[in-house]
Amino acid sequence: MAEVDKEDGGTMLEVADALGAAQQASAHDERDMKRMGKQQVFSRNFRIATSIAFTSCVMGTWELILTTSTPALVAGGTAGLFWSTIWGYVGQAFIVLSLAEMASMAPTAGGQYHWVSEFAPRQYQKILSYTSGWLSTLSWNSMSAVLCFECAQIAQAMIVLNNPNYVSQRWHTTLLTIAFTSLLGAFNVFAAPWLATLEGIFAFLHYLIFIPFIVAMWVLAPEKQPAHTALLTFQDNGTGWGPAVATLVGQVTAMFTLVGSDAAAHMSEEIRDAAAAVPRAMWWSFLANVPPTLAVLVTFCFCLGPAPAALDSATGFPVVDMFARMARGPAGATGLTFVTLVLVAIVAAAAQASTSRATFAFARDDGLPCARFVGGVHPRWKVPANAIIVNVAYTAALSLINIGSTAAFDAVLSVGVVALMATYSISIACVLLKRVRREPLVHARWSFIKKDAEGRRGDGSFGRYGIYVNGIALAYSLWSFFWSFWPAMKHPTPEGMNWAVVIFGAIMIFAIFNYVVRAHRVYEGPVAKVVVIEQESVETFSEGNEEKN
Repeated sequence: MAEVDKEDGGTMLEVADALGAAQQASAHDERDMKRMGKQQVFSRNFRIATSIAFTSCVMGTWELILTTSTPALVAGGTAGLFWSTIWGYVGQAFIVLSLAEMASMAPTAGGQYHWVSEFAPRQYQKILSYTSGWLSTLSWNSMSAVLCFECAQIAQAMIVLNNPNYVSQRWHTTLLTIAFTSLLGAFNVFAAPWLATLEGIFAFLHYLIFIPFIVAMWVLAPEKQPAHTALLTFQDNGTGWGPAVATLVGQVTAMFTLVGSDAAAHMSEEIRDAAAAVPRAMWWSFLANVPPTLAVLVTFCFCLGPAPAALDSATGFPVVDMFARMARGPAGATGLTFVTLVLVAIVAAAAQASTSRATFAFARDDGLPCARFVGGVHPRWKVPANAIIVNVAYTAALSLINIGSTAAFDAVLSVGVVALMATYSISIACVLLKRVRREPLVHARWSFIKKDAEGRRGDGSFGRYGIYVNGIALAYSLWSFFWSFWPAMKHPTPEGMNWAVVIFGAIMIFAIFNYVVRAHRVYEGPVAKVVVIEQESVETFSEGNEEKN
């Protein structure tokens, strides 16, 4: 009897939780979730302002442009870094617009793989959706690992500032990476109820601290480069490609720092009125990051000094070398570096949150091994705790590779940008194909183009301009995908080779193997549930008309 009571109590608790989650959703949210065949399991704590704050934190553009500048300074110099960021912003803007439109059509944590499932030609929906799901899961987990690894290296740079005799060992970096990902994992599980509020505070820091950073660099930097050298002199500081090709190879740095707007899409099921709020959050956070990023970037290019000298820094970070010359002592440089570390850790925390939702969503649709475990939601914290654990384990496992070979570790991590650009390309191509064929699109509540003179908005968020927006976005994503595979050196050694193409191919082979052996029997793709729901709606409507007649 006690067992029966316990079971009934558990069932009542689950019902109460479901009702609580549903009460936080708007009528539009309920309709969208029903159309997509999904159950509301998360609390919708985010609103439009906190959604913009969260997405801004995930992007963390100006922080990452400083801390990941080394490859671009080697391949292109400060001018290459500046101009690749400029054209990167132009190209990425069309990608963000295209993704925002799809997020308004189908606001789900699945993001790209769900959109592909809905918008791809019927005969290719299942395989393309499955491929996109693997790529999206791989890219976000890899980028989350990159950020934790970045935090570990910044912490080691602080040690070098205060102890010049310190010799960094690879296993030191590995242990620090595991520590950071574990701490961030605990934060994302136990702080979940307050995540929206905390992200608002983090975004305030993100948009505030860049001002004193800029002032400090202009006032304290001992050497300023002339404008022609800082912004117009392209350099090859050791790649062997020559300045022109080196700049194109080095643009991968700008690509990495500008992606991440789709993080809001993966949080869709925790955002109230998602079909309208998510696309706005994606677009406005992208635009809001432009002024601080360009201000910090221009300042950095002028105040860094000669790039070759900064690249030889014992800290491994040109920006930390600049801090040391600015402060003229370890204390001030350590303070500036610590603030940078805190900001990058905030970016890593937000990225891990988005990663866990993307992983959870794909597991929910049976796209991953151990899908039932990975797709679980903690009943108390209302967070995909198991997906967070998977991300922590993934980052820890990758960091162990670093002990044996930094080149192998870097190769795995470099796949993140490649895989993400591949998901952008596939999903945008599917929508573009529907537009070329003049097929109807799912209604998008977010409209970027106002109604025309006849009062018609046209299809999607862009009306008749949609084909151009999607076309430019697809072209830029394919351009980025192509250059992500180029080796950093013209005549690379095994350690300096860009192994991303090998790792990318190996993971795709594994995904295909898993699809042939297991997934093709259990993975139907999100569109299968969408079709069922739409058919039920049609049948219900028909039955209602028959009763009236």
